[in-house]
Amino acid sequence: MDRADFHYDLPAELIAQGPLEVRSASRLLVVREDAVEDAAFTDLIDFLNPSDLLVFNDTRVLPARLFGRKSSGGRVELLLERITGEHCARVQIRASRSPRPGTEISLPGGASLVVEQRHGSMFEVRFDRPLAPYLDRHGEVPLPPYIDRAAVAADRDRYQTVYAEVPGAVAAPTAGLHFDRGLLDALARKGIGRAKLTLHVGAGTFAPVRARRIEEHELHAEWLKVPASLCERVESAKAAGGRVVAVGTTTVRALETAACDGRLAPFEGESQLFIYPGFRFRVVDALITNFHLPESSLLMLVAAFAGHGRIMRAYRHAVERRYRFFSYGDAMFVARSAASPANSAALS
Repeated sequence: MDRADFHYDLPAELIAQGPLEVRSASRLLVVREDAVEDAAFTDLIDFLNPSDLLVFNDTRVLPARLFGRKSSGGRVELLLERITGEHCARVQIRASRSPRPGTEISLPGGASLVVEQRHGSMFEVRFDRPLAPYLDRHGEVPLPPYIDRAAVAADRDRYQTVYAEVPGAVAAPTAGLHFDRGLLDALARKGIGRAKLTLHVGAGTFAPVRARRIEEHELHAEWLKVPASLCERVESAKAAGGRVVAVGTTTVRALETAACDGRLAPFEGESQLFIYPGFRFRVVDALITNFHLPESSLLMLVAAFAGHGRIMRAYRHAVERRYRFFSYGDAMFVARSAASPANSAALS
């Protein structure tokens, strides 16, 4: 398919620049086979059955943005992609001129780092002190590039799901931002199952698809863990006639990676699974997701799941009804398309 097949026009004023006061106060677009329905996110409970299993991504967003200066005085912005050791990380660096190996960068609080080597668009760096506590004190929440403002103190809480546990992401699994404790409790009272996996969302999630033919695009790698206990819960839910409902595209990617050999099995490691129309889904039956950027790999995943024409019509409806878009925006609930074509995804 052509990248342009996933284009839609979005007025800039529909890009949410901040969260609503109440997490679960978002709107929910319910996408059916032949129609769409406008609802509130709290109505989600009415579209789920007690036999269903909600699967969440429990990754926790790191305060992964730092600002520093080179010895020449040039300003540098760093965005961590991944912590690789107590003092080491893989980062993106924005500067007037890319630093060479051996370059030292001064950081707030008297800290510093040395650039050790470069791998494509990423740099391997070594800090002069333990990284995790340093980030907690001096790091900034890495808001997405389409949020046109600086991060504020409130973002430390709101750009994080209420069930986040495992530190390691540099972007939030944003479909989960709509869930608050009250809604989770209501779902539990209805008997809807809940399980968790971990996928650390990387900065590459915002990388554009540059290839005209989407099959030529290579997706960034992300680390994930699907535990044996989750596999057992999925098997039990399906045996009882329930659906596996993925909260977010990251959960879809993790589950389908773990089922790449035909059956869901425990998995821990990196995945470059790129899901686009033609992919054969093996695990996920329904999806809760935010709205995604035009021509993005995440929009392609949702189109693969629900059908290209159905999703593009739903997006046009969302624009017309002035839904709020992207990370702090509204959500969509969609069941998998009845069509189940052969798997044509790239997996490495």
